[in-house]
Amino acid sequence: MVTSNPFSALFGRSPFQPLLAHIVKTSECADQLLPFFDAAQAGDWETAARCREAVTDLEHEADVLKTQLRLNLPNTLFLPVSRSDLLELISVQDKIANKARDITGIMLGRRMQVPESLAVPMREYLVTAVATVNQARKALEELEDLLESGFGRNVSDLMQNLIRELHELEHQADDQEITIRRQLFDLESQLPPVDVMFLYKIIDWIGDLADRAERVGSRLQILTAR
Repeated sequence: MVTSNPFSALFGRSPFQPLLAHIVKTSECADQLLPFFDAAQAGDWETAARCREAVTDLEHEADVLKTQLRLNLPNTLFLPVSRSDLLELISVQDKIANKARDITGIMLGRRMQVPESLAVPMREYLVTAVATVNQARKALEELEDLLESGFGRNVSDLMQNLIRELHELEHQADDQEITIRRQLFDLESQLPPVDVMFLYKIIDWIGDLADRAERVGSRLQILTAR
């Protein structure tokens, strides 16, 4: 029977095509954080609101893809990898988009701006977190080629290098987070306590972006090891 469902047709080619479509939306969500941060720092709340709207739209599209994947995922017998592994991977990816939405929501809602002395290191920290998400996307794209080649040695080595770079980016984000926390600690007495509390929350959530992207790489390692 011919199906008119384009999402189901993706499974005819590869179960990783829907995952790739989802992480593309996820990475586009993360990409919006940089122009959002710049607009917030400039006090341009109109532009910040547009970036926030783009994030929520992309996060919604990612949610739709997640739901469709769960509903259309074939039986394990027809998959080259474990069905539970695929479901876990889509769940990890989805949390990245959710966190990007949360960051823009709280910063826009409170019209948060980072103290001037923290602005540059905070932006560099955000750049690293976004790069980590994009590296996770690259690794998943590589998985498609890896499967098509039958897990050949050269492609497998390339996959491992991509995941290694992903781990290094996440480690870099960890180091930046520690530095920024120390800098904020030194500024605490000069800032309203409520502002300090929410700044620490944003710092944590940016770290979550990198951490969850790194988990995507960990899940891919499990998939390619089986």
